[in-house]
Amino acid sequence: MASYEINGKVALITGGARGIGLGTARALRARGARVVIVDLNLEASQAAAAELGDESQAIGLAADVTDRGAMQRAVATTVDRFGGLDIVMANAGIANRASTLRAMSSESFDRVIDVDTMGVVRTVEVALPEIVRRRGHIVVVASIYAFTNGVGVIPYAMSKAAVEQLGRALRVELVPHGASASVAYFGFIDTEMVHQGIDHDPLAGEMMATLPKVLHKRLTPRQAGEAVARGIEQRKPRIIVPRRWIPLSVLRGILGPLLDRVQERDAATRAVVEKLDRRDGEEQPTTAEATVGG
Repeated sequence: MASYEINGKVALITGGARGIGLGTARALRARGARVVIVDLNLEASQAAAAELGDESQAIGLAADVTDRGAMQRAVATTVDRFGGLDIVMANAGIANRASTLRAMSSESFDRVIDVDTMGVVRTVEVALPEIVRRRGHIVVVASIYAFTNGVGVIPYAMSKAAVEQLGRALRVELVPHGASASVAYFGFIDTEMVHQGIDHDPLAGEMMATLPKVLHKRLTPRQAGEAVARGIEQRKPRIIVPRRWIPLSVLRGILGPLLDRVQERDAATRAVVEKLDRRDGEEQPTTAEATVGG
């Protein structure tokens, strides 16, 4: 598709008060876009918006992505304030504390699915009329967990696979309208979600240790945001950050089953899974509701 000029466009980013969302907001503002930050916490969203410029350039709104009415109001406020909406990044998400499905609480499972799957759907759904009207662009945030084994984080991995399918199909459906969509796949970005989900959880760290070390390196939210902005400018179908995950995505049909088999047989992986399976009955908080990572 033809390149996309960001200057002068209006962008709405959910989960935009920190992490990858804020990194993307900064990258889009630097390219001349006006930005709407949507977050659960109004003070956080307004503080992030104030960092980006005055109210003619950026505003912060509070909304829960699982609430269709709240997201409709966020879009309506955006259109009322800036005259339209061109770019939407459905970025808000959470993750479950590492656990096997057998040991996981149903409340934790359901909340992750509701935020990470249906929250993305609701964000896209309410924005579509504007995106179609203005031949805009949508970015849905998946993860490397859309194509890697989700052991220990099943609801998160399920959601990211669902989001990938949403973005791929949406891209084709938007072609007749001159609009487009990207799927963003993030690996391990240095966000609060990663800190909470991995750094502060010894078992998650043990599971990470079973992955090849070349995949451990983290990028900054700024690097992730710049990658998203470049992807929007090029209307790219896929934005994969860090790029070292691209071969695994491309070869997933071959490498996926092989890596699954390796994990089945790996003693270190089995040992961690046995520990995760003993988390039945433990407190199982999800990560901070406004953040998203890999």
